[in-house]
Amino acid sequence: MITENCNVSDFKIRKSPFWCSRLLIFCGLVGFLFIPAGVGLADQPRMVLADAVVCESISNFRPVSPAVVFSVSQGEVFCFSEFDPVYEKTAIFHNWYKKDKLIFSMRLILSVPKWSSFSRVQMRDADKGPWRVEIRDEDNNILKTLRFSLSD
Repeated sequence: MITENCNVSDFKIRKSPFWCSRLLIFCGLVGFLFIPAGVGLADQPRMVLADAVVCESISNFRPVSPAVVFSVSQGEVFCFSEFDPVYEKTAIFHNWYKKDKLIFSMRLILSVPKWSSFSRVQMRDADKGPWRVEIRDEDNNILKTLRFSLSD
């Protein structure tokens, strides 16, 4: 059996930026082929919440008179949420709470590339007091909590 010692210095490799960059690109492409599908995508959000408010009404798909205190005589209150961008079709939830009791939950579908949505509740005299709306994603993560009060 014949063995021969070989040192790296025996090989003549060109040390030019051109070949180094080509080698790095090649290694990156070959490595990319061995990454399982979907790796790294779980950490990316399906959408980005750009704006969310509680308001008196909606006009032309925009909130009108956002506030934190509303008169019960108004009759209804709206929760407006805007998502930009939306990377894939997904659902969100507007969960309406009076004090700490869930009163109403609305499932809303968001579509690509951006989407605005709203929900509303009708108010009566018995509904006076502190309220909140939790905007949640499909995985039940809270995206934002909006607090407001109903008064005379």
